[in-house]
Amino acid sequence: MDTAAHTIVGVKYECLLFDIDDTLYPLSSGLNLECRKNIIDYMLEHLHIEESEVPKMCLDLYKEYGTTMAGLKVNGHEFDNDEFHAYAHGRLPYEKLKNDPVLRNLLLSMPQRKIIFTNADRAHAVKVLNRLGLEDCFEGIICFETLNPPKEIDYMDECLSSHSQILCKPSVEAFEAAIRIANVDPKKTIFFDDSVRNVASGKAAGLHTVIVGHSELVPGADHALNSIHNIKEALPEIWEIEEGNQQKMIQSPSEAMVLA
Repeated sequence: MDTAAHTIVGVKYECLLFDIDDTLYPLSSGLNLECRKNIIDYMLEHLHIEESEVPKMCLDLYKEYGTTMAGLKVNGHEFDNDEFHAYAHGRLPYEKLKNDPVLRNLLLSMPQRKIIFTNADRAHAVKVLNRLGLEDCFEGIICFETLNPPKEIDYMDECLSSHSQILCKPSVEAFEAAIRIANVDPKKTIFFDDSVRNVASGKAAGLHTVIVGHSELVPGADHALNSIHNIKEALPEIWEIEEGNQQKMIQSPSEAMVLA
């Protein structure tokens, strides 16, 4: 994706951070359930965990660590990250996602920087954005690979590799890392997510927060949206420019961000 550096004068917010799954498209798509089924199959077929334990373990690890993958790693299960992501996402019915010209027009009309912040791997994020027709609406993608870059393995440390900790939402540290990587002022940044836990952590990190897929506020949320399509009605200040000021957008290829 093309990246750009923006200087905006006269707007309240300078950057918008968006989750992808169940945020840019509705939960009713069914991708969430399909992904969970794939993860359960992976735990059975590749990690050989007892079948009777897998469904509960999958959910418990997700609740405790933010993703089932992160919980499996902490609990000592050894597997390749890319292999896991390919298995969890490779068989998803992406055809259920359709181009969303309404959301595309909304995003392109926003003067702020727009960045994806997801726990998913980059390949999945790109596929979803392409299916939705939003591939050129964002400056960059902060994803699994961004927060968990490959490390050179020291033979003395190999014994620790199976217990490696994955950085991901809802960890406040993950939000702080994303804020640093994106080089944003959290007080001038809005974060959109469908997860109550992620929204609470985003608020703890200093972000302005929006819970998506909810009609009522949840702890840590400044706004609630039934659908991402309601964004203009709920947050008109995104488009408002203070009287007497003009919006300026400066693009500098030499200052482009490389997120992942």
